[in-house]
Amino acid sequence: MLHFRLIIQPESRKRLEKLLKRSEKKGDLRTMKRVMTIIMFSQEITPSKISKILGVSKESIRLWVCAYLLKGIEGLKAKKNKGRTAKLTKSQRRELAKIIMEGPAKVGFPGGCWRSPMIQKLIYERFGVFYSVHYISQLLINMGFSYQKARFISDHLDTEKRKEWLEKSWPEIIKLAKEKEAYILFGDEASFPQWGLSHILGLKKGNSLW
Repeated sequence: MLHFRLIIQPESRKRLEKLLKRSEKKGDLRTMKRVMTIIMFSQEITPSKISKILGVSKESIRLWVCAYLLKGIEGLKAKKNKGRTAKLTKSQRRELAKIIMEGPAKVGFPGGCWRSPMIQKLIYERFGVFYSVHYISQLLINMGFSYQKARFISDHLDTEKRKEWLEKSWPEIIKLAKEKEAYILFGDEASFPQWGLSHILGLKKGNSLW
């Protein structure tokens, strides 16, 4: 079964990668698996390993390779499914919401904030439903969640003193620096997150910030 080496020319490989990206954007899992099968087979990965990685049968792999040999990239495009598009049931959405509110660390993801690719992976692995990563934000909105920018405030600081410093001390420092045409340098940046402040997002449902 498939005892030969498949060599893909650079131009054909570019077309395969382009189809793979387009299929991922659309959430077309069937075409994605077909394209990945051809790419992996051309890298001399055995059908047995491809079967385990993609969760498909060896017979499907044989058919897809034959389709590619006979029809090229057109042979990999999945026909439109006349049936209903797979989506999460109400009970699955409730379970997903519970997992999201418990935080990503609870299910083995690093960090304390959810990102769309993480939720996409979670949905596929837990429920077997594949959503485009671009649809995840809309799905979360439909479920009652919203994106929130996290604020970084040291928990050991006195709120009143912090307010006084921001409203009085800091403006005086700025004024003095302008008068002397001086630069303001911070000696301790340990409390500043190194990945930036403006793109860290949390998920909120109701009155809770996650």
